[in-house]
Amino acid sequence: MELFGLSITRKKEEDLAQSKAKSFVPPESDDGSSVIAAGGYFGQYVDMEGTKAKDDSELIKKYREIALYPECDSAIEDIVNEAIVSNEDDQAVEIVTDNLDKYNDKIKKLIREEFNNVTKLLSFGSNGHDIFRKWYVDGRLYYHMIIDDKNPKQGITELRPIDALHIRKVRQVIEDKDPKTGAKLIKGYNEFYIYQDTIQGKSNTGLKINKDAIVYVPSGLLDQQSKKVLGFLFKAIKPVNQLRMMEDSLVIYRLARAPERRIFYIDVGNLPKGKAEAYLRDIMARYKNKIVYDANTGEIKDDRKHMSMLEDFWLPRREGGKGTEITTLPGGENLGQIEDILYFQKKLYKSLNVPVSRLEENQSFVLGRSTEISRDEVKFTKFISRLRKKFSELFMQVLKTQLILKGVITAEDWDSMKEDIVIDFLKDNYFAELKESEVIRERMNSLTMVDPFVGKYYSAAWVRKNILMQTEEEISDIDKEINQEAMESQQNDELAPPLEDDAKK
Repeated sequence: MELFGLSITRKKEEDLAQSKAKSFVPPESDDGSSVIAAGGYFGQYVDMEGTKAKDDSELIKKYREIALYPECDSAIEDIVNEAIVSNEDDQAVEIVTDNLDKYNDKIKKLIREEFNNVTKLLSFGSNGHDIFRKWYVDGRLYYHMIIDDKNPKQGITELRPIDALHIRKVRQVIEDKDPKTGAKLIKGYNEFYIYQDTIQGKSNTGLKINKDAIVYVPSGLLDQQSKKVLGFLFKAIKPVNQLRMMEDSLVIYRLARAPERRIFYIDVGNLPKGKAEAYLRDIMARYKNKIVYDANTGEIKDDRKHMSMLEDFWLPRREGGKGTEITTLPGGENLGQIEDILYFQKKLYKSLNVPVSRLEENQSFVLGRSTEISRDEVKFTKFISRLRKKFSELFMQVLKTQLILKGVITAEDWDSMKEDIVIDFLKDNYFAELKESEVIRERMNSLTMVDPFVGKYYSAAWVRKNILMQTEEEISDIDKEINQEAMESQQNDELAPPLEDDAKK
């Protein structure tokens, strides 16, 4: 295998992540990377209700398949539309550097400029919806960061997406032996990616790529038994299959029970059993029509190509009874019941954390006070916030590489500042704005009620901390702004000409 891709480490020794202390237990990985030791490759599989998925590629194929199902696609669109909001006036995502107090305004400005370059490389303004949907469906996202080898200080020249079916992250464990006991100890590990043109998991050969050249954004959901990254659609696999089976069975039942079918009593007289059966088959061949329902295409197949009743019944009748007779069997009377279908539709929406109320087309959305908003909408808002936090790793990883390549910061600087950088997504959820405005309004009402007692029973500092809920940092900043505005107002009054002089003129 060949090592391909950029590396932003300073020393080759840093490629090997050394453990602080040797142990017989390998370090845990929460990104689903495959573990490779000196003996070979350790594979795992996930068993889902009797359906075995040997590797990540089979899981991803299942996710993509169920994402095309109408009800599942509708739920996914609700999630993506809520997470990624774009309009003509504002950007879908921005970076906030207000918490970087250790760095000057020039560094903050450069960080904001490079972040804008990152969004342009991703074409996030026009493709943000598709990128987020791809990450949500597959449960992971890969990009190759392409740079100019002759001039790496120009930064990233292109971000090329990689199909998750053809790449996987690998962790190679470096083992050592304890000289006293002879036990195997974990010395460290190497991390890299393997790219294959064929479907991953078929072989252990491919192109070896440095981890710094790849942007990898997992879903954050990890199966504790197999240590594999799961997609957000993993919980929806079973409900989608059940819903599909119920819908197909309902269609088959309605086609079979809806029409009135005929019952033919054929008089066979005193014919022997063999001849009676042959005579009955001859009559059936003349009038019988076999109609079959195809569950894959939803079509009704009829090889005889003529219209007739469905599934007639043919019964022989001996001499001495009634002669040949044709009667009808009534059709089903409970064909309008679809409670089972609705149950599995709701179960599907619950598995995806989408409010069930959004499944009903006639359900109106009422804009009222936050107390009137359902609990499911509140939970859905928090779920979207968690998804945005996970997805923001895409911007953070690319921004890190961009800043280090252009010499704006060092790798050590990034480790100290990454927790203070905030990726802000444009919000379109009315509940968030409604809740914020309602909180401010309630605080103002409480302040109005307490204001006559300030200086007598309550101090101004107590009111600001307990009524307005201001922190010490916010109090200090607000006081500075008030003093600054007062000084500017005083300066403007001094510079303004007197009104009497203007009147005389």
